[in-house]
Amino acid sequence: MVKKHLAYYLAHLTQDIPAGIVVFLVALPLCLGIALASGAPLLSGVVAGIIGGLVVAWASGSQLSVSGPAAGLTVIVLQGIEKLGGFEHFLLALILAGLMQLALGFLKAGTIGAYFPSSVIKGMLSAIGLILIAKQLPHAVGYGRDILGEETYLPQDTEGTFSELMHAMDSISPGATVVSAIAIVIMVLWESRLVRAVPLLAWIPGPLAAIAWAVAFNLSMAGSSWEIAPEHMVQLPDIRGVGDLAGRLVFPDFSRIMDPAVYRVAFTIAVIASLETLLSLEAVDKLDPLKRVAPTNRELKAQGIGNLLAGLLGGLPLTAVIVRSSANINAGGRTKVACFIHGLLLLVSVSFLARYLNHIPLAVLAAILLMTGYKLVKPALVAEMYHKGVSQFIPFAVTVMAILATDLLIGIAVGIACGLYYVVRANFHAAISLTRHGNHYLLRLRKDVSFLNKALLREQLDQVEPDSELIIDGTYAEFVDQDILETIENFVEAARDDRIVVYLKNFKAAYAGSTAKNRQDNTDTTPLYRISG
Repeated sequence: MVKKHLAYYLAHLTQDIPAGIVVFLVALPLCLGIALASGAPLLSGVVAGIIGGLVVAWASGSQLSVSGPAAGLTVIVLQGIEKLGGFEHFLLALILAGLMQLALGFLKAGTIGAYFPSSVIKGMLSAIGLILIAKQLPHAVGYGRDILGEETYLPQDTEGTFSELMHAMDSISPGATVVSAIAIVIMVLWESRLVRAVPLLAWIPGPLAAIAWAVAFNLSMAGSSWEIAPEHMVQLPDIRGVGDLAGRLVFPDFSRIMDPAVYRVAFTIAVIASLETLLSLEAVDKLDPLKRVAPTNRELKAQGIGNLLAGLLGGLPLTAVIVRSSANINAGGRTKVACFIHGLLLLVSVSFLARYLNHIPLAVLAAILLMTGYKLVKPALVAEMYHKGVSQFIPFAVTVMAILATDLLIGIAVGIACGLYYVVRANFHAAISLTRHGNHYLLRLRKDVSFLNKALLREQLDQVEPDSELIIDGTYAEFVDQDILETIENFVEAARDDRIVVYLKNFKAAYAGSTAKNRQDNTDTTPLYRISG
């Protein structure tokens, strides 16, 4: 059950309020950075975050997922604005994309999310954890060129992530480094039993305590060489009230409603945003400490409503986002109230508190994301996947490497393809089994045996030695492909030369083909070249 009563939300309010504050503080620079990278107005990112928190949170059936602008869509948005000749035209495409997502929800396309293998989802989470660590280290030492919280390993420009890390080490800001290092120590200590034993401290999440430390430190260092530079602080536009905010919004231009290019951009947004949402939802369900499962079709409808509103109000495309959702879970969030609070705080902060929030160093937000990244890719998880066997570990590892080498969606596609290989391989081996006792062999065909199993069948038949007996049992086979039957027929004919006595047991006339016609009897097994019904 994902529908909760008011009493349920009130019961978790003490956990959701601080978690919502943490998610808000993480989401704020993400919204601004993603808007900047997308070539859109800065406020468009914040508008998307507000809609994700105030509207999508309640329309969604997920208790923990947080929706907002996604770094994975930056290239699509940038190209869409260029193709359509302006942000106003892009907003029209976003409205149409929202309608398409609503349609996908009503068509129950959300069931696609159930087909993502667990090993691939865990690989995706681990890859995002590694990306967060690699991308946030420069911000943590006061050298930041990429988007805070970016979800791609490959850079937006020609400088690679490894090169950026090297440059960061040469451009360390002592103030930012101290802020991030002590912030990490605070968050680690905050999870210890010692801190949790103090009721007041237990109520305050570690990330919030880390932010308080960072602001206090930087204010105390004002005017010294340890003060963090303004470009490495949260930078909100100076807006005076909700009315001023509304006056700065950009609205869609409907003049190109019949332009096919608009629909192509809309379709691209709808498909990519829906896939990212389903992937995020599947991942959040696995991270949920209460193991709740959110309805995927309802999520597509919620995202459709969100993108429809974002298009009407001048926002960026939004999806359910793993980084913010993970931060929510790690901060102790339990219900969608945390996401709602994050959206409410985004609205209030942009409208009234920008000048105060600009005192928060990006280094402490990077530290929060570093901790989130570590929790996503703990060594214990890698060891767990390794001990589960090759069929789980290889898709997991391939997904991680593919995401790091390309991007989230391509990496997931490669991981799913790898996972499917092991599924098909397992089904091949499950379809046919061979057992031996002395010079007696039993070959069983199980359920559906298609032409894809022909190579395995030949391999099994090659193991039968001369001067022996073989029973080929079709009792449990519901379908046997003609190619399989021909392979068996060929073996039966060749078995004479090796003095192998072959019994064909319970081969149904419905699938036995020409070999079985007019040659049925009522015995369980028929020796040598004949098939029983």
